[in-house]
Amino acid sequence: MGKLSGKYAVVTGAGKGIGRGIVERFLEDDVAGVAILELDEALAQATAKELDPTGERVLPVRCNVADQESVQAAFATVEQHFGRVDILVNNAGITRDAMFHKMTAEQAKQVMDVHFYGTFYCCQAVIKGMREREYGKIVNVSSTSAFGNVGQANYTAAKCAIDGFTRTLALESIRKNITVNSIAPGFIDTEMLRAVPPEIMEARIKATPAQRLAPPSALAAAVSFLASDDSCWVTGDTILCCGGARMRD
Repeated sequence: MGKLSGKYAVVTGAGKGIGRGIVERFLEDDVAGVAILELDEALAQATAKELDPTGERVLPVRCNVADQESVQAAFATVEQHFGRVDILVNNAGITRDAMFHKMTAEQAKQVMDVHFYGTFYCCQAVIKGMREREYGKIVNVSSTSAFGNVGQANYTAAKCAIDGFTRTLALESIRKNITVNSIAPGFIDTEMLRAVPPEIMEARIKATPAQRLAPPSALAAAVSFLASDDSCWVTGDTILCCGGARMRD
């Protein structure tokens, strides 16, 4: 039996990249069922079919995490199908990068709506049930950009908001046997990262002590730990998963 045996999970933004890697790891760890919440419904369905041809363990659900009604409808579908949510991974995200003097309020709002409010809405959708059952695992995907990154004032602010929200929700939830953590990846080899200009990418890799990009599976392994009972005494933390690119003082 895997360490997630009998558990039901939701992963947002799981059609590709980091989210897909997390779903793959959860399946390896014998999760009973996992829902892929994705804005692109066709992508969610294609990923679900590829990872679970039987359709028994992976449920594709269209969801715009920035819209509260869409989130509520998506989680209603998940709970109708699985009966409950034991694990929530808030991974959905976008970038709207620009130097601050050129950044628009709309660019800031779009990023905050998806990252912070998306996390907020999804947590609200599961927290009551988790408290009633006195069990839950919530993992919010942050970023090393929360330390500050040129051209990402909006993204940095959103990730800092997620980290602060995570700590407060953890304090409110641990007595109900619910752990809430965030995880801050560095440079993970995904389609989004490959869009970065080569010269910038080379400089970022050189600035990472590991001197390489990590595959999504590296982050997924850490998420799986936080989603399992092995992490029962870890809550309110932000786990750095970045090959040493950032370290706390």
